[in-house]
Amino acid sequence: MKNAAFAYIRSIGSNLKEMSDKIFDNPETGLNEYQASALLCDWLEQEGFAIERGVGGLPTAFRAVYQQGEDGLSIGLLCEYDALDKMGHACAHHLQGPCILAAANSIKRSDISKPFKLVVYGTPAEETVSGKIIMLKGGCFQDIDVALMMHGGATTTVDVKSLANYLVEVEFFGTSSHAAIQPEMGRSALDSLLIAFQGVEFLREHIPDDVRIHYAIRSSSDQPVNVVPDYAKALFSIRSNNVLTLDAVLARFHNIMEGAALMMGTKHTVTIKKQVANKIPSRRLNQVLVDNAKAINAPTIRPPRERTGSTDFGNIMQLIPGSCIRVAFVPEGTPSHSQGFLDAGKSEAATEAMIVGAQVLAGAALDIIQIDGLWEEIYQDYEQEKNTLQKEVIN
Repeated sequence: MKNAAFAYIRSIGSNLKEMSDKIFDNPETGLNEYQASALLCDWLEQEGFAIERGVGGLPTAFRAVYQQGEDGLSIGLLCEYDALDKMGHACAHHLQGPCILAAANSIKRSDISKPFKLVVYGTPAEETVSGKIIMLKGGCFQDIDVALMMHGGATTTVDVKSLANYLVEVEFFGTSSHAAIQPEMGRSALDSLLIAFQGVEFLREHIPDDVRIHYAIRSSSDQPVNVVPDYAKALFSIRSNNVLTLDAVLARFHNIMEGAALMMGTKHTVTIKKQVANKIPSRRLNQVLVDNAKAINAPTIRPPRERTGSTDFGNIMQLIPGSCIRVAFVPEGTPSHSQGFLDAGKSEAATEAMIVGAQVLAGAALDIIQIDGLWEEIYQDYEQEKNTLQKEVIN
């Protein structure tokens, strides 16, 4: 059965390249991916999937469903298609949609005796507003048991953990006065911000090793140097391997901001601009993907990456097991968001990465659906990892 699915995927390689090239040649940034979304939806619709466009409150998001029987496992296949501003598809998101379509249709065409459901989700704006988080709030992803993705890369591998990331905006509001003649009448918003920065520096000594805090001043009063600043704004990025740890650190962060305002007699606001969760590791599911990659001799296979940056896929993996197969299409060591990724975007290696990625995901999905007990192993492993992370939370 796998051989037939793999053969089908390879047979439509030219179609996959045509689609990915169109997306590559017409790069659309987050929430503007109208052409890419329409292209993918039209293809799925022609292949017999039930299409719902504009799901989760995002006009360029979509859901495509195929179901066989009742009460079977629901396999989620997710794809991104947004480009980088001024760089185009230097993160290879143009490869994801065609790859996922090929995987989904190969499973649909397979002679599977058990009931199952396939749900393809088009997920916009990963690079900007973390579209999956918005879609989650809009009710998406509640209809899948597992989430699978593909991403082009410099090696073929899977990820174990990712960093949770809270993007926090802090504003201080003070009172202006002449800094030389009436300094006692002023309440400096900028001083509050500087005190807040210093408080964060002292906080670093008393937080877990995996926590990272970065900050930058975004705005201050555009006033002469002899006027006490009445406004200041900064953006903070607070990261950790564990979103629960991050919540505990955030509570202490709030206290620092409040203290900085009290010390200078200013007022302040704290606004959470984005909350990206960490991945709950799915090691057993990762192994299923890697086994399928090895079976088809995928290029440049390397051990799993124990920790990566932040991704909105982590918010989905807080709820269900998930995994993303990264497939090599550029020389090892080539960073993403680079000219190297862009130059290889329409290469033979890029086409092969889509084929390989689709074969890995199709093979993994067929294993999960058909092998008795495998899904139970995957879910039990996921729950154990989740419980371990909960126990690590600081008090």
